[in-house]
Amino acid sequence: MAKMRSTPEEFHRPLRRILVALLVLVLLAVFFLWRIDSPRVERFRAALIDRFVPSFHWAMAPVTWGLEVVQDFQSYARLYEQNQQLREELRQMKAWKEAALQLEQKNARLLDLNHVRLDPKLTHVTGVVLADSGSPFRQSVLLNVGARDGIKDGWATMDGIGLVGRISGVGHQTSRVILLTDSNSRIPVTIQPSGQQSILTGDNSDLPPLEFIEDPDAVRPGDRVVSSGDGGVFPAGLLVGTVVQGTDRRLRVSLAADYRRLEFLRVLRSHDAPVVDGAGGLILSPAASPAMTEPAPAPNSVSEEKAAIAAPDALDLVRAEAQDG
Repeated sequence: MAKMRSTPEEFHRPLRRILVALLVLVLLAVFFLWRIDSPRVERFRAALIDRFVPSFHWAMAPVTWGLEVVQDFQSYARLYEQNQQLREELRQMKAWKEAALQLEQKNARLLDLNHVRLDPKLTHVTGVVLADSGSPFRQSVLLNVGARDGIKDGWATMDGIGLVGRISGVGHQTSRVILLTDSNSRIPVTIQPSGQQSILTGDNSDLPPLEFIEDPDAVRPGDRVVSSGDGGVFPAGLLVGTVVQGTDRRLRVSLAADYRRLEFLRVLRSHDAPVVDGAGGLILSPAASPAMTEPAPAPNSVSEEKAAIAAPDALDLVRAEAQDG
């Protein structure tokens, strides 16, 4: 009869079961030992801890080190998360900073528009500069104000400091501004303090030239240029810029308006000049005699008319007698 041979697995399986059962019994005993609320058991637990825990210090060191590593990793993970949050907040703060700077610049320009000194009789409408959609003019911008706001062709436009141009084309909601730098722009100006009259001519450059100066020798770089008001094109006294000498030795104007940052423009309402449609009366000096202003009385009778006609005959008779004598 063949002899039955047993494999090692048949011996290991019962042994594992016995060890697991013993481990469960030990854990249950420890659990109940630590859960029993009794003075004797408490003293026994204290004695057990004093006996075994110090001797297991070497075994607890790796456990303590592992716990510290886990805590450090958790702290690092929290720091990394906080760092990412701070980076995101920094990006948002940069965006808000840029928006705040833009608002500050717009506010400064609006304050300049409010503080600029103009003739009290001139009223204005402030408009926002829009993107240029193209036109026959090379130097022009669009405003978001038009006929509905009472805008008319030819009105002057200014930024916070100086003259920018004039309205040339009005729509219902928008209007076009031809700038002083455009080649189609011609405005009469006065150069101070010499008082010389000239024409500012646009040539599509940042420094438009001065043409037809009465006495060029009386003009110096740094002189102030303002609108003259001749022809009723612009109100008088609007700041245009200062005189400079270009590389071509021509007298040009450095414009006071900041053409690189046109965001808001002030449109000045110009009042039409009164039209003279009738003959005016004779104007006399205050020293004139009242008798000179009184008209000669008209003859009231036929005898007065005869006397007026006979007066020359009497003069001729007197002259003839003088010659005979």
